[in-house]
Amino acid sequence: MPSDRPCTADALISTFGQIDIYVFDQLMRGRITTSMRVLDAGCGPGRNSEYLMKCGADVYGIDSDPKQIERVRSVAARVAPGLSPDHFRVAPLSALPFPDGFFGAVICSAVLHFSENAGAFEAAVAEVWRVLAPGGVFFARLASTIGIEGQVQHLDDRWYHLPDGSDRFLVDQPYLMEVASALGARQLDPLKTTVVQDMRSMTTWVLRKG
Repeated sequence: MPSDRPCTADALISTFGQIDIYVFDQLMRGRITTSMRVLDAGCGPGRNSEYLMKCGADVYGIDSDPKQIERVRSVAARVAPGLSPDHFRVAPLSALPFPDGFFGAVICSAVLHFSENAGAFEAAVAEVWRVLAPGGVFFARLASTIGIEGQVQHLDDRWYHLPDGSDRFLVDQPYLMEVASALGARQLDPLKTTVVQDMRSMTTWVLRKG
């Protein structure tokens, strides 16, 4: 018999943590699985990798902020004590401390829009691509101009001032298609963009290697 107990927010959070719904979508469709070695690139406190850790995935994480690495190591020690603290390291996206083809999936959520310029963005994506195994999945969610083209103020390179008051490195559809083509990537999903009430836009970019 179904339970009469409501599915509360606390119950959901205790199971799934604060995972990005767009990452969860990739899990639901079997694109990212617990049998993979997964890199959370720009992991922060581990909101997108905590559930994978709980499920037994071989999770790694990098972040440029040592405090965030302390936090994600604490999360791992609680939910997946078998994972070595060395899986979580301070490192920039442009110099990942892992061998070629090491990961079956790379998650990079809300990170790439802090790239210094187009050269830095492309170098970071190329480095992520280097550590991704053939057949592996790259998931990114990042700020874009899509849907708010007339509401952003160009500053320099691909940096813009957004209506929400922030300054970000912003991509658009032609640029993402150009970068993907240069990688020889296969696009797994159409670009999907959420416009947050004329304030900012966030686009999901999902690629397969080879």
